[in-house]
Amino acid sequence: MVASLSPESAPKNRTSVELRGERELIISRTFNAPARIVFDAWTRPEFVKRWWAPQSQCVTLVGCEADVRVGGAYRYQLRTPDGNAFAFSGRYTEITPPSRLVYTQVFEPMAEAGEMRITVTFDEREGKTHLVSHEVYPSAEARAGALASGMETGMLETMDQLDALVASLR
Repeated sequence: MVASLSPESAPKNRTSVELRGERELIISRTFNAPARIVFDAWTRPEFVKRWWAPQSQCVTLVGCEADVRVGGAYRYQLRTPDGNAFAFSGRYTEITPPSRLVYTQVFEPMAEAGEMRITVTFDEREGKTHLVSHEVYPSAEARAGALASGMETGMLETMDQLDALVASLR
């Protein structure tokens, strides 16, 4: 049975977002599941497809490839309702399942802005996982551009979707 990500399975946790310095963004949230489940949901394409695109914006994840190993690459391709496609891609630089993941990320339509470095930690305590995603943008302008694009709204929604998915996998 495939679990629904409907309002009935509404998330119970909140996502916090903190700006640090001129280039950093810290995203954190607690999930009511063990770290291995949250880590798998964050890295396995069959799960990423179910939460990574904000449903309210009718954006669909049309391509989801991930070779989750040090040096391996990933690419997530999205499509908007009007048919525009864009992708995020990068390489994994450190993997310690299920507690830590470090990777780069490029927003391909603006690749000239450079790559971001993302460190995600999955800290499990008493069956719950506190996730922290520490994003370091290549420049203050790149972070400002990401925030101006509305990425925070979409990210908050996808974290709710991830929460619902993780709850369904327990």
